[in-house]
Amino acid sequence: MELVIAAISLGLLGSFHCIGMCGPIALALPVHQYSTLKKYLGIFLYNLGRVVTYTFLGVVFGLLGQSFFLGGFQQILSIVIGVLLLLSVIFTNVKALNTTKGLGFIYSFINSVKLQLGNLFNKKGLHFLFFIGLLNGLLPCGLVYLGIAGAIATGHYIKGAEFMFYFGIGTVPVMYAVAFLGQFITLKYRNHIRQAMPYVVSMMAVLLIIRGLNLGIPYLSPQFEKETHKVSCCEKPENGKPIIKCSPKKCH
Repeated sequence: MELVIAAISLGLLGSFHCIGMCGPIALALPVHQYSTLKKYLGIFLYNLGRVVTYTFLGVVFGLLGQSFFLGGFQQILSIVIGVLLLLSVIFTNVKALNTTKGLGFIYSFINSVKLQLGNLFNKKGLHFLFFIGLLNGLLPCGLVYLGIAGAIATGHYIKGAEFMFYFGIGTVPVMYAVAFLGQFITLKYRNHIRQAMPYVVSMMAVLLIIRGLNLGIPYLSPQFEKETHKVSCCEKPENGKPIIKCSPKKCH
């Protein structure tokens, strides 16, 4: 339940960032020619597509987190995620990143996604809105980075998928409002939200780094428990006599 609450809260509170970043896509959705009922359905399909993509990302990055947890690298993982989030804030200039060796393929992929999105906006039919949502979920977004960090931190692919699913659900109310009432949200307000997001991401990054430092501070930087893999050699039935299941060493 805590995982669900954390994911929905992150999605809901962070989704105001979507007004500045994803708002233009939601505003441009080709639904305004439909009746009110079909408009609701179209926006639902768009958001469903986003949630499906987020859930898939939760599976992928949950698997990554699981490999770290099985290796006992929870501390390192938390610090690395925090550092990467800070770097994502520092290197916000796409032109600067394009000059970095080895990152060109990332921007080729992003440009391909944008091209496909442009093609879908010219299509007629409600079902295309679902695919717009699918692709929208793949675009770079500071809020999604935070969600992915949460998915990795769960340390399990199923929990990662669950986290990202509820994270996506948390973003739906604001995205619905943007699609319907976007004309009342001024460009100035969207720019303010966009400018505030790097500070939010930076704060989350610092918290993750502090968490990984294992300072023993409840909730903020708790002690990571080291997993021990012990094999029980004895079982005690109701009569209290031990049953030896392997080499008889010490049975209490």
